[in-house]
Amino acid sequence: MSDEADPTVIRSLAIHAGDVVAALEASEQGSETVLRVTPPFTGRMRARIHRVGPGGDTDGTDAETGAVHIPPDRLVEDSVPAYPRAVDTEPEGEYDVDAHHERHVEAVEEWREAVREHLVESVDLSMRDGPHRVDVAVLG
Repeated sequence: MSDEADPTVIRSLAIHAGDVVAALEASEQGSETVLRVTPPFTGRMRARIHRVGPGGDTDGTDAETGAVHIPPDRLVEDSVPAYPRAVDTEPEGEYDVDAHHERHVEAVEEWREAVREHLVESVDLSMRDGPHRVDVAVLG
C-alpha cells in the first residue's frame, strides 16, 4: 500500500466545530453522519461531514473508497450533555406550543455550544490493524 492510500500516515486532523455539531445532531435525529477523511492521505488532513448511505460503514475504513469514517460522538468528551429531546423541554403547567418551541430552540442552542466546548484534542481512528491515534485541530 502506498503512503497516499495508507491512513496510518495521518498525524493530525483539522475538523470544523460546526461539522461535529451538525453530524452529532443529524445522528441523533436518525441520519447516520460521520466525519470523513479521504485519500490521498498525508500527515495533516481535513475531516469533513459526510452522510453515510444505507448499510455504509460508520466507523473505520470504507472498503470501497478507502476513506476513513469517524463517528461524531468520538470527537467529543464523555462529559458533553445529552441532546435535548422535545419531551425534555416541555414547559411546566399549562401547555403552550410557542413557549415549548422557544424553550426547545434555546435548549438545542445551549447543547450546540456545550458540544463546541467539549471537543477532544486527539482521537483513535479505527484501522484494520488496530487504533491509530491522531491529534485533532478544531477550526471555527
